[in-house]
Amino acid sequence: MKLTNEQINSFKELGYVFLENVFDTIEIDKMNKELPRLYNLDKEQIQREKDGKAVRTVFAAHELSEVFSNLSRHPRIVEPAKQLLGGDVYIHQFKVNGKEAFDGDLWQWHQDYGTWKNDDGMPEGLALNVGLFLDDVTQFNGPLNFIPRSHRDGYIEANHDITTTSYPLWTINNETISKLVEKGGIVAPQGKAGSMILFDSTLVHGSPSNMSPWSRTIVYISLNRTSNCITKFNRPEYKAHRDFTPITCVDDSCLR
Repeated sequence: MKLTNEQINSFKELGYVFLENVFDTIEIDKMNKELPRLYNLDKEQIQREKDGKAVRTVFAAHELSEVFSNLSRHPRIVEPAKQLLGGDVYIHQFKVNGKEAFDGDLWQWHQDYGTWKNDDGMPEGLALNVGLFLDDVTQFNGPLNFIPRSHRDGYIEANHDITTTSYPLWTINNETISKLVEKGGIVAPQGKAGSMILFDSTLVHGSPSNMSPWSRTIVYISLNRTSNCITKFNRPEYKAHRDFTPITCVDDSCLR
């Protein structure tokens, strides 16, 4: 799968590109059937909300599941990333964010590169996220909020928030967010399961809590240029991978 020039320009201009119907219902169903087993594992990779029950994140799901291992090397994921980053990529992080119905907590405003720079020693923002919807994402179930063009400011100073949610995050203060929104606004891409967003690691984003009766599960695959590998190894490897081998794609039909 190759991105068009228009899609590439959207990524460069806005900091993200939204693609619909990238994976079909058969492929999405196969991934969703893996989730109950993963959610019930007694492993540190399975991180829960403050209530200790609802799953917030499954880190390194590609190491716990053949299905997600195939997804991590899928050409519909890897090839567009290589186009946008201009070279070979490796998996810096792989996670399933659950945001379960009624109980899924918010994610504060942040840049992913903020964490990767501060915690992992990633030299530059030559990385991106691929977000694959495993559920329909609507205005009600905690969609991703982006501030378009905020990636143009590069790295933004952030504070380490270790109290708001169960997950420590380098977050951006309200004054800076207000200024960024004044310039770029806020968008919240919504779409059917199987849709996909690719967004720059310096794009400012967050998401509200899920008060609805509908879960909002998104797989995030963070891909980094092999020339930009991390230099600190403070976090567990399931949060910041240390295998910098370029990804070799599997067959496009591997999830069918």
